[in-house]
Amino acid sequence: MQNAPGEARPATVAVRYRERLAPSLWLFLAAALGGPMLALVFVPAGSAVALVIGIVATIAIIALMILGSPRVEVDGRVLRAGRAWIDASWLGEPEIRTGEEARQARGPALPARGWHLIRGGIDGVVVVPNIDPADPAPSWTISTRTPDRLAAAIDAARAAATTSA
Repeated sequence: MQNAPGEARPATVAVRYRERLAPSLWLFLAAALGGPMLALVFVPAGSAVALVIGIVATIAIIALMILGSPRVEVDGRVLRAGRAWIDASWLGEPEIRTGEEARQARGPALPARGWHLIRGGIDGVVVVPNIDPADPAPSWTISTRTPDRLAAAIDAARAAATTSA
């Protein structure tokens, strides 16, 4: 059911939830050190050249980190997590996990056959059962900074899917 080729998103669909799972501030600071390190390599070519290369490299590294971050989105009747999507009619009741429960959901309790979008540095997790009998993934485990909002958006999409079906 998920990732069917050739299906386009309707232009009039209202987005209920959208989040980009960007890295934490500490990871950005660590990545920003790559530019100055690269600049040190080019100091023999000239300090001005090294400075420009360092600034451009830092901007490029941070931009790639932001643009490469996956998005979680609930629009209309569809849950999108990264490049995968599933119609809300195939979703069960979402479960919010935070703290120790989230750590367990991301680690020891993570189903091997489930679909996962896990990001380090993001504490909250929403686990959504997949009730599609033809789908081999029994659940979706999704990292989110606002698990209550994501679960509410999934519930709203499920309600919309049942009323329009």
